[in-house]
Amino acid sequence: MKLEKILNNLNSFEKNSFLKIIDNLIADKPKQIKEIDKILNDASGDLKAMDSLNISRVFNLLKNEFSSYLYDEFQKSTSQVDILTDILIRDGNCIMKQDWLSRLYDTELKQLKKKIKVFESELSAEKSDLDESRKRDYLIYKACVHTAYVNDDLNNQERKITFDEQTILNTLSANLELSIEEIKLINYMIIPLKQLEIDEIITELRNLGMVFFSKKTNVVYVADEIVTLIRKIKGKEIADKYFRRILRQLREPQINLVCKKHNIDWRQSIDQKIKEIINEGISMHAVLSTDIYKPDLAITDRKKFVNELCDKNLGISPKIGGATLDDKLTNLVKYFDEIEADDKVGISVDGYEKLLTELTETLPKIKDLIKKEFELQEENVMRSSYLLDYNIKPKDVLEIIPSDSLTKFCDKKGIKTRGSLVENILENFKDAENLYIENYELVGYRDLAGLKENGIKVKESELGILFEDLTRKILSKLGFQVDEDLRKSLNTSKDKADIVVKISEKELILIECKSVKESGYNKFSSVSRQLKSYIQLAEKNGYKVIKSLLVAPEFSDDFIKECGLDYELNLSLITAKSLNLILEGFKETKHKTLPHNLFMRDVLIQEDRILKSIAK
Repeated sequence: MKLEKILNNLNSFEKNSFLKIIDNLIADKPKQIKEIDKILNDASGDLKAMDSLNISRVFNLLKNEFSSYLYDEFQKSTSQVDILTDILIRDGNCIMKQDWLSRLYDTELKQLKKKIKVFESELSAEKSDLDESRKRDYLIYKACVHTAYVNDDLNNQERKITFDEQTILNTLSANLELSIEEIKLINYMIIPLKQLEIDEIITELRNLGMVFFSKKTNVVYVADEIVTLIRKIKGKEIADKYFRRILRQLREPQINLVCKKHNIDWRQSIDQKIKEIINEGISMHAVLSTDIYKPDLAITDRKKFVNELCDKNLGISPKIGGATLDDKLTNLVKYFDEIEADDKVGISVDGYEKLLTELTETLPKIKDLIKKEFELQEENVMRSSYLLDYNIKPKDVLEIIPSDSLTKFCDKKGIKTRGSLVENILENFKDAENLYIENYELVGYRDLAGLKENGIKVKESELGILFEDLTRKILSKLGFQVDEDLRKSLNTSKDKADIVVKISEKELILIECKSVKESGYNKFSSVSRQLKSYIQLAEKNGYKVIKSLLVAPEFSDDFIKECGLDYELNLSLITAKSLNLILEGFKETKHKTLPHNLFMRDVLIQEDRILKSIAK
């Protein structure tokens, strides 16, 4: 979940720890101070008084400074931040109930203790499956951790690893190419592993600015933006789901080389090996630069392999650039960072919902698979809105499904199986958006029965939002600049415009959407008050509203008459059917944008007049 959305769910007290850190970073005059000051000045200089959107904007300008702050805190921390952050950065753990986090933490500790026992026995055994050179690396690192931890005894001080000692250990572990899991196992062979209370854990993480906690709902939130920073600090360049995508393109002998290097059982199934490589926290850069190759393979051949991986196997376009192998891998990380930060789903949200519904019908166990893979707590996880809050997109879901199950799904749905099954399925569900737009009028009429007959399953409570969303999409397809950021910045807790279309730098069209069951929308006094408030709000912010537009399935004669008599609003009416017909006609023309002047003439906009105008 994005930072802005999380902040909207919290009260001022629950934001305090985070805002205090941001305030301190601003006080240190960061590089982007001019841009930050501009945002602060617009909000009377008080960070706490700012809305969530602007706080998020300030944070994005401070990402580098916040990352440096977290890095220093990690080095200074004497608690189990390394264990806790391993939980936080996993896909699906950005929103957790308090008891769920507690359960994940308990499980993590139990598994860690078991692994430590096995690892200790392998290190101490004269004969083991460990490679001798690798065993030597482990023992060197272990000896250094031991010295760093117990050398305080010489000065009769409490045992701890200092900041300076930790930075040296970090350098050592990096040069020994140890994974996050290997480091953790060795560290806790030396450092006592104590069970912490969940309240203590949440308080520490909140004070560090890593998580937010809502006492009202007992929910722990980790913003997507912060997850990315924590992951980078820990040496995991990309999210697990993207690393999985890469690993699945490798041949099994290559996967085996990675396993052997990092003490993972290479005799397991390939899916299990991939899962363990991800869980070990092995660096993607290390895997693609050294781990999957035989030692004598030339750098040029390694780069050639990475080129083919990116261009052919992953199908990345435009091509990932880079003069050297390191440059190439750095740019690959940037590519995945951009995908992660992008709100685009890949297919329409409606298509995602339809995909989840049909996956559930064909593959009944899919829900349990998604819950387990992404460590989700809720029972009803097969909802696009729910999964998107966890930044889990359609491709992420499809990539965890075994190939035989995907083939079964494709066969059942008549989807081609040649080539990439995942891409074929995504392509098939891209048309779902058109299905919703085709039924736009029924959505406006809140006709659940009609929608169901046409293959659309939706709750009645969701129809209003769906009608607004479809209106936005239609306007965007007509070439209008639907400005969501501007709408959010203009809206207040009292006045919330549905859609804002930006015509020029300071000129707007305001659009209100009304879905109604009864025939003929007739609440003129109500909608006129709303629109007048929105117009005043826009003008107060320096914008000129050149037109107001009301979209509904139909209007009563009295409503149309009253609208014509009101000269202040400059309001025109358009039915859902007319707007949809205009879109269909627009597709057949060479226009890139529908001239907005065509909406300026009539009280009740007639689609035939507009269609004739654009057909010329």
